[in-house]
Amino acid sequence: MKNKKKFHIVLIKPSHYDAEGYVIQWVRSALPSNSLALLYGLSQDLIERNGLGTDVEIILSAYDDSNTRVPIKQIIKDIKRDGGHAFVGMVGVQTNQFPRAVDMSRPFLDADIAVCIGGFHVSGCIAMLSELPPDIQEAADMGISLFAGEAEGRMDEVMKDAFNGKLKPVYNFLSELPDITNSPVPFLPLDIINRAVASYTSFDAGRGCPFKCSFCSIINVQGQKSRQRSVASIEKIIRTNMAQGIKRFFVTDDNFARNSNWEEILDAIIAIREGEKVNLRLVLQVDTKSYLIPGFIEKAKRAGVGRVFIGIESINPENLKAANKGQNDFDEYRRLLQAWRSAGILTFGGYITGFPGDTYESVIADVKTIQRELPIDMLEFFFLTPLPGSVDHKTLYEKGEWMEPDMNKYNTQYVTTKHPLMSTKEWERAYDDAWDTYYSDEHIETILKRGRPYRIGLKKLVGAALWFYAAVKYEKLHPLEAGIFRRKYRTDRRPGLPIVNPLIFYPKRIFEVIKCISGLARMYLKYNRIAKRIKADPEAKSYKDKTIIPVQ
Repeated sequence: MKNKKKFHIVLIKPSHYDAEGYVIQWVRSALPSNSLALLYGLSQDLIERNGLGTDVEIILSAYDDSNTRVPIKQIIKDIKRDGGHAFVGMVGVQTNQFPRAVDMSRPFLDADIAVCIGGFHVSGCIAMLSELPPDIQEAADMGISLFAGEAEGRMDEVMKDAFNGKLKPVYNFLSELPDITNSPVPFLPLDIINRAVASYTSFDAGRGCPFKCSFCSIINVQGQKSRQRSVASIEKIIRTNMAQGIKRFFVTDDNFARNSNWEEILDAIIAIREGEKVNLRLVLQVDTKSYLIPGFIEKAKRAGVGRVFIGIESINPENLKAANKGQNDFDEYRRLLQAWRSAGILTFGGYITGFPGDTYESVIADVKTIQRELPIDMLEFFFLTPLPGSVDHKTLYEKGEWMEPDMNKYNTQYVTTKHPLMSTKEWERAYDDAWDTYYSDEHIETILKRGRPYRIGLKKLVGAALWFYAAVKYEKLHPLEAGIFRRKYRTDRRPGLPIVNPLIFYPKRIFEVIKCISGLARMYLKYNRIAKRIKADPEAKSYKDKTIIPVQ
């Protein structure tokens, strides 16, 4: 059909700002954006169905701000050239990314192009609070549309409104959780996937978590009732990505072990790996009871799982009780970790600092206990953060307690509320020293030694330790925000902060790069020396300590 109307769908996953106000951006970023893949897949489905009519040509583009300098001026130019019909969506926006999302929205609004922000920050606040908090209200007053809930089954309505220039101020779908059994394939083009480390992409096999952790916002947005994709749908996701050469997947389920279809899903993946000789690789998130599920770990290994993340959070029973995380039991941690290690799978754990009963001394003591008692490979630390959408945030908000007003700091790497026993400086010191204590040279050697009896590759352990500790030590960022070679543009600074003179910025930046690379090189050489020493030790394969001796 000639003279089709053109409609641009522009999907942007915002990054956020570092402590100096520069955008955190990499040549290769750490984690793929599942939200971006979901919205891209839904947009593709809209195109294939001619959802806006056969007389409309939909032009789809996507950008991940954490690994791409989004060409906003060119996007606006292209939209204006094609008639001005467009939907610009800031997708999957978490609390710490909200200020960046608003800042990126301004040029579009100035050009009379509608913008919509969705994600956990907007959804969580609308789900839990009786009124919009000041930052979201300010965005709404600017003319930014808000989307709360999940996008499956809602794309037609929103895109038709955008095409007709009638985007609503708020789309609230929180009370209607969609059926995702056979929803469209989450998908990203190869050029976007290749901007993530090791070319991982992601998908969610299910949504909803039965637990009631007070610091979690997921349960109040995606619900506590489990919803799953069909096995056929997941196989389609994998094969669609295999067709473009992608074989690595991060399964974003908050707890894959609670997916009622886990066995059928893993069996389908095993059939591809073993029957078709395709080296698929998976990363899972599981709970501390996952090892009790008969056959779960064995099938996970056969399906290509190489690492699992386990939310330990704390080893203090009172802390766990206070966070409504009673499902965690320190007595079972060792059995859990031994079970995964026996399959040769790397274990990653999260530890939260700042529960009400914590002190500086208790945090460091807990870290040393974990070193001594638990055979976990990598441990990452967080500040207990009242994330909007969580019970913790709602409680503090309704009480009028102080919380950090700058949403950019809500990435679990800053103190954002007061602690009953620690000053801010003490809490920050506990967090910093927890990293230094766990990743001491002595414990790195212990981690590597513990890997030998389980045939866990020393190179894998060295690489993981290097990534986790170097990100904190040299980039001053959490490992989940890290990447390969930091991009820092002089003019890409948070509004309100001065643009630094080139004669000051560039020499300083060169010094930062040299310092980071030299520190990284020293750390690698040190860890490599430890690994070589262990590899050369004929007794290393029979290494034992109390953490890896089977629990009777």
